Amino acid sequence: MQEKGNLSINSENILPIIKKWLYSDADIFVREMISNAADAITKMKKLSELGEAPQVPKDEEYSIHVTVSKDLRIIQFEDNGIGMTAEEIKQYITQIAFSGANEFLSKYKDKLDKDNEIIGHFGLGFYSAFMVADKVQIDSLSYIENSEPARWICEGGIEYELTESDRAQRGTLITLYIGEDGQDFLDHYKLKSVLTKYCSFIPVEIYLESSELKGDDDIDLDEHEHDHDHHDHDHHHGKKDPEKPKPVNDIHPLWLKPAGECSDEEYKSFYHKVFTDFSDPLFWIHLNMDYPFRLKGILFFPKLKHDLEYNEGQVKLYNNQVFIADNIKEVIPEFLLLLKGVIDCPDLPLNVSRSFLQNDGYVNKMSGYISKKVADKLNSLYKKERESYNKYWDDIAPFIKYGAIKDKDFYDKVKTSILYKTTTGDYLTLSEFVERNKDKSDKTVFYVTNEQQQAQYVKMFKDQGMEAVILATNLDGPYISYIEGYELDYRFNRIDSDLSKALKSEGEDSKKDKDSQDGLQELFRKVLDNKKLKVQTENLKSSSVSAVILLSEQSRRMREMSRMFSGMGGDSDAFEEDVTLVLNTANSLVQTLVNLKDDQSRAEDVELICKQLYDLAMMSHKPLPVEQMTQFIERSNKILERIAG
Repeated sequence: MQEKGNLSINSENILPIIKKWLYSDADIFVREMISNAADAITKMKKLSELGEAPQVPKDEEYSIHVTVSKDLRIIQFEDNGIGMTAEEIKQYITQIAFSGANEFLSKYKDKLDKDNEIIGHFGLGFYSAFMVADKVQIDSLSYIENSEPARWICEGGIEYELTESDRAQRGTLITLYIGEDGQDFLDHYKLKSVLTKYCSFIPVEIYLESSELKGDDDIDLDEHEHDHDHHDHDHHHGKKDPEKPKPVNDIHPLWLKPAGECSDEEYKSFYHKVFTDFSDPLFWIHLNMDYPFRLKGILFFPKLKHDLEYNEGQVKLYNNQVFIADNIKEVIPEFLLLLKGVIDCPDLPLNVSRSFLQNDGYVNKMSGYISKKVADKLNSLYKKERESYNKYWDDIAPFIKYGAIKDKDFYDKVKTSILYKTTTGDYLTLSEFVERNKDKSDKTVFYVTNEQQQAQYVKMFKDQGMEAVILATNLDGPYISYIEGYELDYRFNRIDSDLSKALKSEGEDSKKDKDSQDGLQELFRKVLDNKKLKVQTENLKSSSVSAVILLSEQSRRMREMSRMFSGMGGDSDAFEEDVTLVLNTANSLVQTLVNLKDDQSRAEDVELICKQLYDLAMMSHKPLPVEQMTQFIERSNKILERIAG
């Protein structure tokens, strides 16, 4: 038997497709070779179980061997699977692949400028070998009794030759003669890292060996001109490690075990190994679904930092234990990509376009299922393990808030389990907080963004037995606006946006108050040289507070939005002046100021008091600009000198 021929498509067309558009990463060839080998073994096992291959022992041990020779620039992949006849090689390797390539060219010739599109519907997986190899050789012997071993050789993706082989063992050996583009993969550790990336959980044991064939007369190290009849088992001539070799993969990944049979230590150990994260996950969710699609996996909740931009999760997607990619948001809801985990879905093809995933009904259901399972887990923790759930909250809050904003269905499922940490250190749901504070703040939810900065306001609240919730992250601004859109009964106000009635004393003479307010407003506007400054007086229950700054919630949100867009031409200080200085008439310093304001002999003292009082109030509201802070410190020293003198 001997056959030669030209492939129906030439390398000027097929190789650019393979190297640029079909596969985005050169290392993908390892996955494709191993996947094919694993498939061949899976088929062999099935036929044996069905009694279709009585000549194959029932206790046959199956494995895949990868051998690399740096000197010979060869990588070999060998399996003891089903094998192929010459006709099957023609059918599966030569015909299908290249008719598929023609179809690919005709269908995508106008779209080949798209980046990161992985198209794999055309049987071209095997040809990823040409991303790194100048020449590829297949030696295969079918399981079918009395089959003839066959050899297929293809150079440069253009010409092939099909002849008899001297292979004596059932299965397939693929030899890649590595070209310039694949030199890196001849390094043992590099190849091992790629096997670990794609094949850590392949269900067949994989062994990696380095074989140095120096001195073999039949091999030309420079030109790859081989006498192929003698070298389909070159790797067996190499130096052997005297120790018993260990597979590079784990054929029984944890996600395949029933959740009830997995210990906490197994989950943690798996997490540490797969994600090289030395801290323990907070908790995890074991996924297992058979209908309407098959899906298994484990999602881990790591400790999240508060600012989402510094959090990068890693959800690994597998097909039958073969790694596809990290963080495929078409399959996994975007907000879940903050987590770390593995999801194995056999119904997804290994190579698939993003547009296919976006429009596939199963994929949408899969995304919804995963989201629902996460919501169920959170609700279960809230109801059954509230104390632990409270402890987790600070770490998982950014993830849940982000999920609520991104996915209304997710928000609807978890909204009764969303907590708010309060200034008293408790963790309450929105309804619990409102119920606990209803006598003093009705359905207004007061919040702080910086407990240290806003300490004066917090103390005023605590003095009256009130509390606020802590919303201190960048995500909280959009989050509370989102919540208000759906929870129409509630309104969020920052603690310095308004004064609750519970903080004020009743019964002051309104005319006297009006006169004081007018006089003080005129005084402060003059001293601070600010004609637009709003000043009002209030008789607060806390006499230790001299003054506070209020900025209405609406104005503050508009200012923050303006600041967010300032990089696009917005004015971040457009709403800066819309503040109100509230002077507490129950405070002795303010009362002294009222009495002194018309005394010309004390004009300098009045000016010092006004400026210092204003800066003190402003410091509880926001950080002072550098120049204003410098003046505040100089003025403080001056006041101390006066007291001392």
